[in-house]
Amino acid sequence: MRKRIPVGRAHDTLAMCLLWALLVLLAVPATAAERPRVLVMGDSLSAAYGIEREAGWVSLLAQRLEGKAEVINASISGETSGGGAARLPELLRQHAPQIVLLELGGNDGLRGLPPGQLRTNLAGMIEASQAAGAEVLLLGIDIPPNYGPAYRDAFTAVFHRLAERHDVPLVPFLLQGVALEEALMQADGLHPTAEAQPVMLDNVWPALAPLLRARGIELAARQD
Repeated sequence: MRKRIPVGRAHDTLAMCLLWALLVLLAVPATAAERPRVLVMGDSLSAAYGIEREAGWVSLLAQRLEGKAEVINASISGETSGGGAARLPELLRQHAPQIVLLELGGNDGLRGLPPGQLRTNLAGMIEASQAAGAEVLLLGIDIPPNYGPAYRDAFTAVFHRLAERHDVPLVPFLLQGVALEEALMQADGLHPTAEAQPVMLDNVWPALAPLLRARGIELAARQD
């Protein structure tokens, strides 16, 4: 015959269990699901084209964060702003990122697509990200001078105007300190080597670090 526990004692036992459960939850570090998520939407420059993916600047970013944020690399080699705009809504729904890095436009420029089309696609991505509650960091890119000064100026101006209009931080040129260094570029002259990836991360970091801190991520002094 099972022994019955008095009602008062049962209530006391339940209260103690709930208290211990609360204390355990407070003592356990935040799980991976609770970490801020950083979504990177890019092309081959962020997809580590021609090198080991672990050597790419996005992977180096994840290493620098030491698990304090989850970095989701949704970059695809050959991606255009139109392709990124089509994929972004589902990625926002799936990952619910707190920060979105937009690194697109290089393939638009290489294909000679209208700068107005690039502006429309990136503007839509910025607005969709902000509507989903994410901060946006825009990563600018340049194109070779043989496309002509008029087209090149219109192309690069897109990033500056979008950053100003939507009040988002901008890295003017992701390949600053890389593009003109032959030793840091692959044989095709378009894609950076593994040795260039830390430079690219350092180009991104000053604009990204404040967004990370605003999301409660504590950054060590050596990371700055």
